[in-house]
Amino acid sequence: MPVDVLVGLQWGDEGKGKIVDVLAPTYDAVARFQGGPNAGHTLTFDGLKHVLHQVPSGIFHPHILNIVGNGVVLDPVVFRGELQKLTDRGVDWSKNLYISKKAQLILPSHRALDRISEEARGNTKIGSTLKGIGPTYSDKIGRVGLRVSHILLPDFQERYQEAVAHHASIASHYNKELEIAEFEADFFSAVEFLRGLQLIDTEYLLNDLLSKGKRILAEGAQGSLLDIDFGTYPYVTSSSTIAAGACTGLGIAPRHIDKVYGITKAYCTRVGSGPFPTELLDEVGEEIRQAGREFGSTTGRPRRTGWIDLPALRYAIMLNGVTELHLMKADVLDGFAEIQACTHYRTATGESTTNLPDPGQLETITPEYQAIPGWNTDLTQVTDAAQFPQQLKDYLAFLEKELQVPIRIVSVGPDRVSTLFR
Repeated sequence: MPVDVLVGLQWGDEGKGKIVDVLAPTYDAVARFQGGPNAGHTLTFDGLKHVLHQVPSGIFHPHILNIVGNGVVLDPVVFRGELQKLTDRGVDWSKNLYISKKAQLILPSHRALDRISEEARGNTKIGSTLKGIGPTYSDKIGRVGLRVSHILLPDFQERYQEAVAHHASIASHYNKELEIAEFEADFFSAVEFLRGLQLIDTEYLLNDLLSKGKRILAEGAQGSLLDIDFGTYPYVTSSSTIAAGACTGLGIAPRHIDKVYGITKAYCTRVGSGPFPTELLDEVGEEIRQAGREFGSTTGRPRRTGWIDLPALRYAIMLNGVTELHLMKADVLDGFAEIQACTHYRTATGESTTNLPDPGQLETITPEYQAIPGWNTDLTQVTDAAQFPQQLKDYLAFLEKELQVPIRIVSVGPDRVSTLFR
């Protein structure tokens, strides 16, 4: 049986966690393949809101295996806190949660370096979540990082001190000190907690599941436009957020990939710095922000808002090989008599293009919009896609024609039951 991959098509925050939760019952395992506690996957059901950062979003289904893959960077302190919250809500994760021994550890010094580096950038800040993600991936690529497997070795303490000394030398170039002493006791306590979990070579588990005909859903974090290679560099994350990252982030062969679910909002948002062609800096943007409760689930930062960007979506669909689209937060646009969709870019030389320019040129393009009638209907009361108002059906047909991919799911509210199949 195949692996299906779920990815965000914008700058993250598209609602991936909610879709994983809805789709999970049809799978035998859910596996996170990249990112770390900079991700915030929000799920709402039974009147409660749940925010996951590193735990796969299938954890609320006890019969499903949840796997933290080798491509993830893991903060033991945050991870322990997440699991404690799940325990407090009656979720027993002890038997169906597995962590790759090859996942990289986020150390307190990584978080300190993240803060020091971001402060040194001044007005050119990346917009980091300051969770230590970038420095951890840098150590991974530099072959000096610590893996989960290292906490099982008798010399882990020495390895840790070597890593901190290395980070202190980097901080000294900024004339800064790490200042992590107050965080280390909590870190080592969390490491001891981590030692008691199911730490395994998850690539063997995943491939064994495949050989037995089991179905796996690969869960990505962030969004395609934050991909380290194909995103709006340098304002990107530090990992491969596209579907191809599922192979290296989990240890599965490309031949196993079947469906690719692309998640997008009915409009667009971005957190942090970087180009955003359709950004709305007026009262319309604020109206979308408030209606969509667009504040980061990890940082609480207000998200930047704008109209849907079709050239950027086409680019992300192409990179991921998306087979079906899931449109989120359609209800946020309920109050608009007219909505806009960016169909083309006008370049600085006056040319019209549907291609996403190089990130350095995105600041110089002008979006070209097509106006579309709004539906002026409270979609949160709709329980069947057949009941959609005609204007929404027209909007969906317009998107499908422009993007050449079918829209299979439309979300009309935050709750699990507000996820409607077409």
